[in-house]
Amino acid sequence: MTIINNASLKPFNTFGINANAQSYCDIGTIDALSTVLKKYHSKPLFILGGGSNMLLTKDIEALVLHINLKGIEVVSETENTVVIKAMAGENWHNFVLWCLKHNYGGIENLSLIPGNIGTAPIQNIGAYGVELKDVFVSCEALKIEDQSLEKFSKSDCNFSYRESIFKQDIKGQYIITSVNIELSKANHKLHMDYGVIRSELDANGITKPTIQDISNAVISIRQSKLPDPKKIGNSGSFFKNPIISLNEFIKLQSNFPDVPFYKTSEDTVKVPAGWLIEQAGFKGKRFKDYGVHNKQALVLVNYGNASGKEILELAQLIQSTIKRIFNISIETEVNII
Repeated sequence: MTIINNASLKPFNTFGINANAQSYCDIGTIDALSTVLKKYHSKPLFILGGGSNMLLTKDIEALVLHINLKGIEVVSETENTVVIKAMAGENWHNFVLWCLKHNYGGIENLSLIPGNIGTAPIQNIGAYGVELKDVFVSCEALKIEDQSLEKFSKSDCNFSYRESIFKQDIKGQYIITSVNIELSKANHKLHMDYGVIRSELDANGITKPTIQDISNAVISIRQSKLPDPKKIGNSGSFFKNPIISLNEFIKLQSNFPDVPFYKTSEDTVKVPAGWLIEQAGFKGKRFKDYGVHNKQALVLVNYGNASGKEILELAQLIQSTIKRIFNISIETEVNII
């Protein structure tokens, strides 16, 4: 366990922002994490996972703890279901592939989501009609203040759309070390009616899809419109899809009859933020070395040497423009550091 001073964080954030950490420590075991926290818990700390859901706008004047806890194991199973424990440092997509290899179903729609297991509950990751909370059983997290290892059930986590207790009431107080999820072993429930999954399956002549087919369709769809962070710096979807009241939507639809929507309850409607951004003229627009991706307006990109501040200013410009044109506030999905 080595602490490195003035360490570059460019390799550890998918935006490829050139920012430095005052000090950096790679954490490979819970014991190592506990040891570091005992010594430094009262000092400024920054917890780093896969680096896929953050925008660094400045250097980090803190000790950066890079959580690299590894391991996947089956903890219980029945004839039809299995509970799997995955450690926080496991790559999410690699975990999905591991589950598919064993014919465990339930997270195939979440294929190719960037990031690590440990950050998945914080964000309640979701895509194509499925969210982590749908399969979540529990997680374990180390309390920074006293290094106690605590268990959080699904109800404890207060999951909602891209939200959890770890982003709200206890933000910055715990470090998730592992996650338990329950998946199906047989009679998989397939989610094919969100987005263009079904049309992707139809295009490939698949009439009786398996969970692997669903995963392949999702991967194909995502790759067709989302840039590879290894080639172009980005953090996936930068904004949340806004949820507005039915009355607000009726007013919106009267001015913009073609607006797509998804009804989330009797009184609320979700509007695609990507559509709003595209209608506002930002899709494919480039500013110096940063801009909005030309295939997906939800994605802000770093073409090489943009600063986090520049990308943040673009995000704020988009937000103010959407508010002015549509009278809708869109929130960032990415954490602004």
